[in-house]
Amino acid sequence: MTDYGQELAFGTFITPEAGRADQVVELALLTEAAGLDLATFQDHPYQRRFLDAWALVATVLARTTTLRMTTNVSNLPLRPPHVLATTVASLDVLSRGRVELGIGAGAFWDAIVQAGGPRRTPGEARRALEEAIAKIRRTWQRGPAPAHDPEIWVGAVGPRMLELTGRLGDGWLPSQSYVPPERLAEGHDRIDDAAASAGRDPVEVRRLYNVEPSDDPRWAQWLADLALTHGTSTFIVTGDDPGVIRRFGAEVAPAVRELVLAERSGADAPALPASSPIPVSGTGAGRHLVDVHDHLRAELRQVHDLIDQVAAGALDPAAARGAINQMTVRQNEWTLGAYCQSYCRLVTTHHTLEDTSVFPHLRSSDPTLGPVLDRLQQEHHVIHGALEAVDRALVAVLTTPDGLQQLRRVVDELDTTLSDHLAYEEQQLVGPLDRHGFY
Repeated sequence: MTDYGQELAFGTFITPEAGRADQVVELALLTEAAGLDLATFQDHPYQRRFLDAWALVATVLARTTTLRMTTNVSNLPLRPPHVLATTVASLDVLSRGRVELGIGAGAFWDAIVQAGGPRRTPGEARRALEEAIAKIRRTWQRGPAPAHDPEIWVGAVGPRMLELTGRLGDGWLPSQSYVPPERLAEGHDRIDDAAASAGRDPVEVRRLYNVEPSDDPRWAQWLADLALTHGTSTFIVTGDDPGVIRRFGAEVAPAVRELVLAERSGADAPALPASSPIPVSGTGAGRHLVDVHDHLRAELRQVHDLIDQVAAGALDPAAARGAINQMTVRQNEWTLGAYCQSYCRLVTTHHTLEDTSVFPHLRSSDPTLGPVLDRLQQEHHVIHGALEAVDRALVAVLTTPDGLQQLRRVVDELDTTLSDHLAYEEQQLVGPLDRHGFY
C-alpha cells in the first residue's frame, strides 16, 4: 500500500453514557478546544445506558463552532434510511456543513430485535445497507439538501462489506480492535479493487481508523507510518480520558502532521499547519503563505469569540450563587485556556519553520531581502512575548478580579502585533516566495 495523499484529520470516539451526560458533552467540547477536527459517538439505540447518538450530536454542534460530528457508526436496522438522511441533512444545514454520516449494517441482533428492529442474515444486512445508501443519497437530492456533501463512512469488516465500501462508500471506518494493523492492507486492497471495478478512483474513498490510545512515545510515528504506508488519513482515538484527548490534540496530531507532510513534500522540517503538501518551489508558495496566515487570522478570531463567551458567563449574576454555575464558569475559562495554548503552539511552529528553513533559503536566493527578514525575525520575538503575556493573563482570569479585562487587553495587543506582522510579511515575501519557493 501507499499514501493516498488525503488530507489528515484527527478526532475522538466518546462513549455516550446517559449517567454522565454533562461529562460526555464536555469531552466533545474538549475535542474542539484541543485542536482536533472530529468528535464521534457510538450508536446503540437498544442500550438503555446510552444517550441517543444523534441527539447528542445536535447538542454538541450547538455548543461548538468548528468541530465536525458523526456517529461511529449509525445502527441502520434501528435508523430508517429516509429519517436518517433527513436528520443528517437538517443538522448539516443548522451547523453550516459540519456533519458526516458513519453507518453500519448492524450487529447484536438479539438486542436489535428486542428494540423493535429486524433480524437480518449477513447477506440481508449487506443488501439493506446497499439500498439504504442509495435511499439516503436520493433523499439528499430531493431535500432537505445538506449544506455540503456529507461523506458516508462505512463500518465494514467482512470481505463483501469491504467490496460494498469500495463501490458505494465515501470512507472506510474500521476499529483497531476488530481490524488490527496487520489486516489493513488486505482491507484496502479489497476496497481498491472494488472501487476500480466500479469505475471509481480508490483515492475517493477516505481511510479512517478508530485507534486505541497509547503511552508509547513512538505513537505519532506509528500513526504517520499508517498514513504513509496504508493510506490512513483520519485517526480517531477511542476512550473517555481527558488527558488522552489533550495529548492527542497537543502532541500526537501535530507530530503526525509534521512527519507526514514533511515526507510528502520531501522536506526535513516542521510542517506548516495546512491541509495540502507544501509547495517547495515555484508559483504557489506565496499563495500557500497567505493560506497559512488566513488560518492564523481565523484562529485568532476564535480566541476573541471564546473570550466573549467567558465574559457572558462570568458577568451572569447567577453564576456566583451556586456550585453548578461556578463549575460552568470554570469550564468556560478552562476551554478558553486550552484553545489559546493550542493556538500559541500553532503560531510558534509556523515561526520556527520560517526562522530555521524558509528565511535562510530566501537570504541565499535574494540577498536584498536581508533587512526585511531581519525585521520579521525580530517581530517573531515580539510575538513570542505577546503569546507569553496571554498565558499569564489566562492564569490571572482565575486569580484576580480584573483578570478577564487583562486577558482582553493582552489578546487585543497580540491581535494588533500579529496582524501587522502578517500583513507586512505578505507584502514583502509573496513575490519572492513565488520566485524562489520555501526551500
